Amino acid sequence: MKSHLDRRAFLKAATQGAFAVTAVPTLGQLSQWTEFALGNTPARGPYKALVCLYLAGGHDSFNMLVPRSGADYTAYATTRDVLAVPSASVLPLTPITVSGRDFGLHPSASALQTLFAAGKLAFVANVGTLVQPITKAQYQSGSVQKPKNLFSHSDQTTLWNAQSALPTTPHGWAGRMADFVLPLNNSSPLSPAITLAGSTRLLRGQTVAPYAMTTSGTVTLSGTSGTDGARRLAALQNVLAQSHGHVMERAFADVREEAMALDGQIRNALTAAPALATVFPDTSLGRQLRMVARMIGIRTTLGVQRQVFFVRLDGFDTHDNQVTFLPTLLSTLGAAVAAFQAAMAELATEPDVTLFTMSEFGRTLTTNGRGTDHGWGGVQFVQGGAVRGRDIYGTMPNYTLGGPDDAGSGRIIPTLAVDQYAATLATWFGVAPGDLATVFPRLAQFSSSNLGFL
Repeated sequence: MKSHLDRRAFLKAATQGAFAVTAVPTLGQLSQWTEFALGNTPARGPYKALVCLYLAGGHDSFNMLVPRSGADYTAYATTRDVLAVPSASVLPLTPITVSGRDFGLHPSASALQTLFAAGKLAFVANVGTLVQPITKAQYQSGSVQKPKNLFSHSDQTTLWNAQSALPTTPHGWAGRMADFVLPLNNSSPLSPAITLAGSTRLLRGQTVAPYAMTTSGTVTLSGTSGTDGARRLAALQNVLAQSHGHVMERAFADVREEAMALDGQIRNALTAAPALATVFPDTSLGRQLRMVARMIGIRTTLGVQRQVFFVRLDGFDTHDNQVTFLPTLLSTLGAAVAAFQAAMAELATEPDVTLFTMSEFGRTLTTNGRGTDHGWGGVQFVQGGAVRGRDIYGTMPNYTLGGPDDAGSGRIIPTLAVDQYAATLATWFGVAPGDLATVFPRLAQFSSSNLGFL
């Protein structure tokens, strides 16, 4: 008995620090593979990847995409007060769709202006969490259900990630989406969902679990480097290779052996791959996107056809000193996504990779004197070779305080739902029309399931 307990203690200690989770076969996965074999899933096609760029804290996107002239600018300048970008400084945009309204970009977003002009980027206006479409009158009367705990960081993050009729679900819409396309990945042990920014509900499916990486690569077992580490690793491998009578011990050994083999496969592939010529900015976001690009570069070696990545840029909770913080954030954001697009061109994967932004909410049009407070609707952008770029999808709000789009205190009521935004991405990714309702249970509440930007 003592030797058995010692072995179990050794196994526990040896596996500490192995943070990455692989997609191991489960009954649900085997069922999906059977469905694929019977022809009930999307046909195998070219490689596709989605990259979620999460702007954490609540992005003040109404100071990213800004009115340039006319009544819109007058209302914007009046409501924004000290935070208003001078009209002469706003970078011009020429959208394909002529709306009669004139919008441009914050002067620190010049990289986004360049991508937009090249047709590689589009903006999606006034997106937010919704249970169903809602007007100001319905909001004020309470006649239409509102999302739970509006303006709360944690609750709105959950709703952006989960988009479920049951917000308490542990799954996210990208994880549920990945469940459906999992059979396209050639039975690869690597999860199609990869996070470079820690744990996120967004990537958890019923079958798919996210694989965690760092900007340096895979998360290996601690204590296995150097001569002593090699001995520890060999000892662990010997223990795992032994015959295990208990089904749980055998399952644990199988998962650990597979994780270790996958770790080695990824590290070897990254080492062998040609170095990227594209220079990424030495920022947290730049390093995350560089690793995403490197992983896309070894897609053939890994035998995958569908991947979804998660990266994150912090700092958007700009209650204070926004005049200083937001320009820096927009500059950091633009430099990183421009480098990423250049890397996709270098890898010849521009049509196959779509980057999109999310943030828990927009911010108030009103200012507290130094920044903005938690809002609701906001502007997102999508980027890539498949994007129908150089356009603004949806309708930018009325900027008048107390106007038809103001829920109160300058909080803008969304006119597009996260469900619609995400379903457009999922459709491009390969989720069949008949499966969209499973991924997005509330989608039928809205007039369109495809916003047309892909």
